[in-house]
Amino acid sequence: MAVHSWTLPVFFATITGMVMYNSSIADTERIRLIRRSGIIALFGNLTLAVVKFVLAKTSGSLAVMGDSIDSMTDVGIALMTIIVSRIINRPGDKEHPWGHGRAETTATMVLSFIIFFAGSQFAVSSIRHIIDKSYSSMVSFYAVLAALISIAGKSLLTISQHTLGKRSGSTMVLANAQNMKGDIIMSSGVLVGILSASVFHCPVLDPITALLVSCWVIKNAVKLFAEMNTELMDGNPDEGIYKTMFDAVMSVKGVSNPHRARIRKIASHWDIDLDIEVDAEMTVHNAHEITSRVEKSVRTAIPDVYDIMVHVEPAGHSGHHEKEQFGLRESDVDSAEEMTEETIERAETNQREHHNKKKT
Repeated sequence: MAVHSWTLPVFFATITGMVMYNSSIADTERIRLIRRSGIIALFGNLTLAVVKFVLAKTSGSLAVMGDSIDSMTDVGIALMTIIVSRIINRPGDKEHPWGHGRAETTATMVLSFIIFFAGSQFAVSSIRHIIDKSYSSMVSFYAVLAALISIAGKSLLTISQHTLGKRSGSTMVLANAQNMKGDIIMSSGVLVGILSASVFHCPVLDPITALLVSCWVIKNAVKLFAEMNTELMDGNPDEGIYKTMFDAVMSVKGVSNPHRARIRKIASHWDIDLDIEVDAEMTVHNAHEITSRVEKSVRTAIPDVYDIMVHVEPAGHSGHHEKEQFGLRESDVDSAEEMTEETIERAETNQREHHNKKKT
């Protein structure tokens, strides 16, 4: 099971009303599509897991048994999708002002431990079979059949998950489609291992293939844990979204020096904090109007925004604080050449505006 970065969707009421997603469909419709994808994945993987388990027992193939265990972990993911989707649908409240999106992160982290345990146990079992030479001396037709069924079934699941992921705009469902693609590759590897054992009359290749499958499962569990740990710690290694945000902010007339920007992820949404500077002589009303335009510009550039907190400072005031907590500036995500061109262009614009202001 290739578990990639994925998240379950969450939606809450924002200061501008209910957030609409890329697909511009209602939240209830989006949830319906996500639950449908979870049900299809649940019964599809459960069917594959049972079929592969029966054929693994019939053929005595450890590699097929490993593939069956992998499908059972997919069943766990599908169950979690259905259950947690009901939790994250709840809006923010007094105890959870940022909503319930982190229920997904917590559940996914627990799942990573379960996947790691299953992979580790199967790895130990495969090594024991290799050492004791307690594996089948013949390659069964049922083992080949199991691998072919797995490849066909995972292909159909990939198509359904990708289609529903596109329609719902869910990053989790789309990531699960990628997960299914990884499963196709793994089942293909199992098929190659089984056929190689038959062609080269080397039955030990079957438990060796099973060991490789278990290593694949363990790797995915570790990767999944690392991704969820980053999210729980409010980390965000994606510089691209900061670049998009800064470009959106600077497209608003009257804004300068966006800084102390912090973006964190809550399920499939983004929570954004940043400081901007405006003319020191500007009225509070006008500064608020600019802030509203900044929020609108950012929401347009980054659709899945839960909330934006914009702090306004008078121009040139950013260095007057005794100490500020960490946040990113444009220079942290832009190249020096880009910053130079942008700085010159803004300086010329500000100079023209100042000149026109003096005339009036």
